[in-house]
Amino acid sequence: MDLDKPLGSVIQGSLSAGLEVRLHPDIWVEDMRVGKFLVVQGMRSRFFCMLTDVTLGTSSQRILANPPSPDDDFLREVLAGSGTFGTVNLTPMLMFTPQDLSHQSRGVALNGDSSLGSFQSQSSEEMELLPVKTIPSHFSQVYDASDRDFRAVFGWEDDPTRRNFAIGNPLDMEVPICIDLDRFVERSNGVFGKSGTGKSFLTRLLLSGIIRKQAAVNLIFDMHSEYGWEAVSEGKQFSTVKGLRQLFPGQVQIYTLDPESTKRRGVRGTQELYLSYDQIEVEDIMLVRGELNLSEASLENAIILRNEFGKSWITQLLNMTNEDIQMFCDEKRGNKSSIMALQRKLLRLDELKYMRSACPHNYVGQILQSLEAGKHVVIEFGSQSNMLSYMLATNVISRRIHASYVKKAETFLQTKNPSDRPRPLVITIEEAHRFLDPATVRQTIFGIIAREMRKYFVTLLVVDQRPSGIDNEVMSQIGTRITALLNDDKDIEAIFTGVSGGQSLRSVLAKLDSKQQALILGHAVPMPVVVKTRPYDQTFYAEVGDTSWDEMPDEELFAAAEVAKADLGF
Repeated sequence: MDLDKPLGSVIQGSLSAGLEVRLHPDIWVEDMRVGKFLVVQGMRSRFFCMLTDVTLGTSSQRILANPPSPDDDFLREVLAGSGTFGTVNLTPMLMFTPQDLSHQSRGVALNGDSSLGSFQSQSSEEMELLPVKTIPSHFSQVYDASDRDFRAVFGWEDDPTRRNFAIGNPLDMEVPICIDLDRFVERSNGVFGKSGTGKSFLTRLLLSGIIRKQAAVNLIFDMHSEYGWEAVSEGKQFSTVKGLRQLFPGQVQIYTLDPESTKRRGVRGTQELYLSYDQIEVEDIMLVRGELNLSEASLENAIILRNEFGKSWITQLLNMTNEDIQMFCDEKRGNKSSIMALQRKLLRLDELKYMRSACPHNYVGQILQSLEAGKHVVIEFGSQSNMLSYMLATNVISRRIHASYVKKAETFLQTKNPSDRPRPLVITIEEAHRFLDPATVRQTIFGIIAREMRKYFVTLLVVDQRPSGIDNEVMSQIGTRITALLNDDKDIEAIFTGVSGGQSLRSVLAKLDSKQQALILGHAVPMPVVVKTRPYDQTFYAEVGDTSWDEMPDEELFAAAEVAKADLGF
């Protein structure tokens, strides 16, 4: 690729609709791919642009009425570039303005200032990045973007002043595209894509970067046991990929709600986790009302029971006889049939392996201790991964942890003591639309967290294949969106909720490959970008991981397990 060779000329355009570029005769239109990055050389600025559409044009309708024969290569070559040509549509994303030109007058620039020729020699430190508020003039030349252009926009991973993490490369170049992890954890974020597009691999990449760069601590609700220990990779041949515990054995702890399943998978160094009925609030039951098939009347009577019995309301209800229920209804004006239906349906909670009438330890407190110590926590569900089980446990645990963070944040705001500042926490949930749909978002802790924008140092990383099912207000608060291929028009439209100029990116998202490609836009990147995602393989393990779990001597494994138990009070 010759970066000094112009590809085409700007022939028309506008700031709102983008630029139309006519390709030069020697440029193959088939080399122009949607999502490609090009640079337009203006008189005073370079415009960093994304290619959003490719079209074919002709200078005369007579050519279309009488096209050359398929065998007439000579006539096709004669027409190419003059009678027939290719055009591309570009959307300017950022402007590069050399600092020694940024305050000069246009007249000086047009009178042959030698600084104009210095665009190519300017380093990224000398280039000022500005939002696009103008467009280049007619016949400005268009070039392929260079490594220097990408580094000026996205930085580099070993930048000592920022927590940058390389998530992939542009589609046609081998230069890393970095996201700013400090900005990433400032807001709630989303990983979206239809089934089979690699959302789990993208999520593992992001979580690995957060751990490696120490940008925050993670609490991961691992519905399908894909993040903590090894998981099956996608492909025709069976193979496994390492989990976070294997990459960072000293920094990641696994809690399991199904110890038998975890043991069968050969996962080492895990902690058991149980919940009790007195930890369940009426709001948690409201979240899973669909799974339990509860009526509005049953939920209203649940509030009456809670007001009477306090935290033990579920235990009291499950132990009631028909006579007890009748007496309660007579005294408290409850509805007998609704309470009996509630009792019958709450018996399903006994089927959950992690539910207890009373817990011997404060397991949520242990998780908090781990997070406060800078440990990253993965909660595995094993065979308890049905939606009732997942939604109930995730909501109960997150609500209690969020309440603790609210207290810590208020203390920090009062004392202004840096030692009281809570560690930023990122909570990862799957099937996010089940927690954040318009009907239930007000009853879940996750709707509150998504709207707070890190007010209490807690944000979400939502993983979902149906973004259209997420409440619009919540989607508008999602800071960074990393989106693999989506086919449904409603899902594509939801991705661009609250995004200025999102209409021009719809075609880019719809044309992604089904594997290892994603569109990244939002708070953690200076502009939308399509990337070929970084492979999650042995090379990645070596670049980001600590000592491999498999390589640790047995005595070190034993010592690490003992330290973990001591930290948790065992």
